Amino acid sequence: MRHATFVGRAGELQLLDAVLDGAGAVVVQALHGLGGVGKSALAARWAGTRVSRNNPVWWITADTPTDLDAGLAALAAALQPALAQLPQEQLTERALQWLATHTGWLLVLDNVDDPYHVAPLLGRVTTGRILITSRRSSGWHDTAISVPLDVLSPNEAVDLLTQILTRDSSPPPADPEGAAELCRELGELPLAIEQAGAYIAEAGITARAYLGLLADHPADMYREAGEGHDVERTIAQIWRITLDRLTDTPLASQILRILAWYAPDNIPRSLFGPLDTRPAVHRAIRRLAAYSMITANSDTLTVHRLVQALARTPDTTDPHRQPDDTIQALHDAAALVHTAIPTTDWVNPATWPAWRRLLPHVETLESRAHHTTDTRTTAELLFGTGVFLRDQGQAQRAIQYLQRAHNDFDRLLGADDSDTLTAQDNLAWAYRVAGDLDRAIPLFEQTRDDRVRELGEKHRDTLATCNNLAEAYQEAGDLKRAIPLLEQTLANSVVEQGEDDPATLTTRNNLARAYRAAGDLHRAIPLFEQTLTDQIRNVGGKHPQTIVSRNNLGHAYRVAGDLKRAISLYKRASRDAVREMSPYHPIAITLRNNLARAYEMAGARERANRLHKQTLNDAMLALGPNHPTTKLVAAPLNTSQGTPGLNEPT
Repeated sequence: MRHATFVGRAGELQLLDAVLDGAGAVVVQALHGLGGVGKSALAARWAGTRVSRNNPVWWITADTPTDLDAGLAALAAALQPALAQLPQEQLTERALQWLATHTGWLLVLDNVDDPYHVAPLLGRVTTGRILITSRRSSGWHDTAISVPLDVLSPNEAVDLLTQILTRDSSPPPADPEGAAELCRELGELPLAIEQAGAYIAEAGITARAYLGLLADHPADMYREAGEGHDVERTIAQIWRITLDRLTDTPLASQILRILAWYAPDNIPRSLFGPLDTRPAVHRAIRRLAAYSMITANSDTLTVHRLVQALARTPDTTDPHRQPDDTIQALHDAAALVHTAIPTTDWVNPATWPAWRRLLPHVETLESRAHHTTDTRTTAELLFGTGVFLRDQGQAQRAIQYLQRAHNDFDRLLGADDSDTLTAQDNLAWAYRVAGDLDRAIPLFEQTRDDRVRELGEKHRDTLATCNNLAEAYQEAGDLKRAIPLLEQTLANSVVEQGEDDPATLTTRNNLARAYRAAGDLHRAIPLFEQTLTDQIRNVGGKHPQTIVSRNNLGHAYRVAGDLKRAISLYKRASRDAVREMSPYHPIAITLRNNLARAYEMAGARERANRLHKQTLNDAMLALGPNHPTTKLVAAPLNTSQGTPGLNEPT
C-alpha cells in the first residue's frame, strides 16, 4: 500500500488524524473524489503513519464485495496463520468476529464502488477505525463521515512532477514554466501527472514536448503507460472503468460528452432539459456526480478540464468515446446552447444576464471545435454571439465570430444564400464599429451588389445594406456618396414598402442625420420632425424608434442653438427610454448623457453634473468601462463628446 511519490495534502492528513482519532467506539471515514485524484495515495500515506498507533493496519482492495470478502479472509489468515487452509467464507467470518471483539485496529478499504457493499461489515463491527476510498461521492451519510478530495494546488502539482522525474533518474524540469503549463493542462490531477512524468522520463523529452504530443495525439497519450507501469492505471482506463459502471444510464455518458465542449465551471443544469424527461436528466446528472465525474449543485455543473479533454477525444477502442458519439456530442452542445440563448434580441438588457451566463460556454465551444464540423445550428449560434458582442462594444471579438459564421453559411448554403449575405452584412457592420472602414466599406459594397443581383435593388434586404453602407460612407466623411445613396434608398423604400414602413422611417432618420452632418439644418430639421410625427402615428410615442427620433430632433435643435427645444426633447426622450428600456440600456444611457451636456451648454451646471455622474455610474455598472457608450459618457461635460443623434442600422 506504499506510494513512492507523494506531495502536499497536509490539511487532509490533519483532518484524517482529527476525525479518526476522535471519540467513538467505531469511526468510519469515506475519502471520495474523481478517479486519479490521489485518494489511494493519501490513504496509503496516512495509514503508514498509523502503524505505531493501530494494530493491525490492514489494506483491502475493495472494488467489489468479492474483493472485500477476500481481503477480510486474508486478514484472518494473517492474524491466525493456523487457520489459513479454511475456506474463504469461513475465514471472512473469522475476520468479522475478530474485528467485532478487538480494539485498536485500522482497516483501509480502497476503491469501494457502492456504500451498500460495505454495509455488512459496518453492521458487524462496534470498535476500530475504518478509512474508505471511493469515487462515489454520495450515499455515505448513514455510514461514514464524508471527506471530498480535490486536485493538487499548482505548486504541489509541479512538485509532484519534479519528484517523479528525479525518482526515475531524470533531471528536474529545465523549464519550470513548461512544467507548470503541463500541470495546468492536466488540471493538477495526480494520476495524469504521474502518467506524464513517467513518459517524459522514459522518452527523455521536455514538458513542452509532451504538451505537443498531447495536443497532436491525445487518444494515444491518454492510453500510454510507461514501461513497467500498470496499464490499468492510466487516465483513459480509470475513467473508462467508471463509465462502464454507468452503462445502465446511457444518458449520463451522453451528458458527459456534451459537457466536454463547454467551459469547465458554471454550466447551467437547465441546458440539458431538452435531452429527456426531467427525472431522466436528473438521474443522469446525479449518477455522474455520484461517481465524482462532475460536481453538481442546484443550478450549475462543474467538470474537471481533463475529464473534458478525454471525453471529447475520439477513441475507437473505448465504447464511451466512439468518433460518431463525440462529434454528435459537439453538435448537441451547440444545439442546447442555441436553444437556451436569446439569439434574436441582442439589445434588450433583459436578455443580457442569459448571454453573459452562457457566453463562456459558447467561447469555449468555438475554440475547441474545428470549423469544418460546424453545422447550420452552430453557425446561427456563432452569428448571434457575434452580433451580441458587437452591440456590447466588443467589435474585435465580434469579428471573430461573424467571420466564422459567414464562412460556415458560405460552405453550407452557398455564397448567395440570404443567411450568408446577412452574416456578410453584419460582419461589415462589425468592421465599421471597430473603426476599420477600409474593410467595412468594400464588404458593404460587395453585399449590396450581391443582394442587388440576387434580390433586386428594391428588396428590403438590399435597402438595409444600402442604409448601412451609407452610414459607413458618412463615418468616413464621404457625405457626397452617403447623401445620394440615402436619398435613393429612401425613394425606393417609399415605393416598395410605403411611407410608414419601419424601414422607410429608419432611412428617413438616417438621411436627416446626414443632412445635419453636412450642416444642412434647413433640410435636416423638417425631416427629423416628419420622422418623429410618423413614428408617433405608427408605433406610438414610447416605442424605441420614436424615442430615438425624438432624441435626434433634439440634437438638431441643439446644433441650431435652440437649447430650450433641445432640452425639452432630450428630457422626454431620456425619460421614456428609462421607463420603457431600463436605465441601463445603451440608448437610455446615451440619451441621458445628451441631456446632461445640453444642461451644461445652457449653464445649468449643477443639474448637468448630477445627471452626468449618475449616468456614468449606470454605464460602468451595466456596460463596463470598455463599452463605447461608457467611454463616450466618461468624457468631461465641457467637451464636445455628446452623441450626434442615433442612427438605426438594420
